Amino acid sequence: MFRKGLSFTMAVCMAGLIALTGCGDTSDSSSSKKNSSSDASPAATVEAATAAPGEQEAPTVESTGDYSYHGGKFIVTLYTDKAPITCENFEKLVSEGFYDGLTFHRVVEGFMAQGGDPMGTGMGGSDEEIKGEFSSNGVQNDLSHTRGVISMARSQMPDSASSQFFICYSDDCSFLDGNYAAFGKVTEGMEIVDGFLEVPRSLGSDGDMSSPNEPIIIEKAVMIDPDSDGNPRAEFTMK
Repeated sequence: MFRKGLSFTMAVCMAGLIALTGCGDTSDSSSSKKNSSSDASPAATVEAATAAPGEQEAPTVESTGDYSYHGGKFIVTLYTDKAPITCENFEKLVSEGFYDGLTFHRVVEGFMAQGGDPMGTGMGGSDEEIKGEFSSNGVQNDLSHTRGVISMARSQMPDSASSQFFICYSDDCSFLDGNYAAFGKVTEGMEIVDGFLEVPRSLGSDGDMSSPNEPIIIEKAVMIDPDSDGNPRAEFTMK
């Protein structure tokens, strides 16, 4: 998405934002493995929103194994003044070890990397859903979706975010402003997040080459000392 020459795709994204903002089934809100998916992309297809995991077969890209991604660490700084509920939820999950062993299941060049799903399919989440802190949901949040910014993925329901999040690769992600809860930024190690793009990918249910052929694993996520302004920080160690 947003690759060079694909202006039509961006137009579809913008139109799709009104019709479909996620890829989840919210029929079972009581389950800790909710199908209240949280797909960051407004271009997610209806099939991605309704099909069961594994129902669709996608052609794969051949992997030579010759790529440079070998893990590393990155740090996310949380901006509690922009999205306090979201930051509190994220910090809680990190502190509980929720993200340890989970993956970035969706990586789209020029757009974003999405992770934090215990099912690894885009269809899961944590036990608790939180209020969507963005303007279309009545909350002032002026943190724009630019490169390195982290935001919460969600289903069509504005208050359906739980554990899934995405990290923006491009300033062009600003079209998501007002509809997704941006709450922090990668302030160290963005090259590690860029490295996800080195992992060969297959065609995902979103219609893009977004599904990593090999797991991009969060080995450990921990809260570390706040920055000099007192903003909380989380350190992610990737395998």
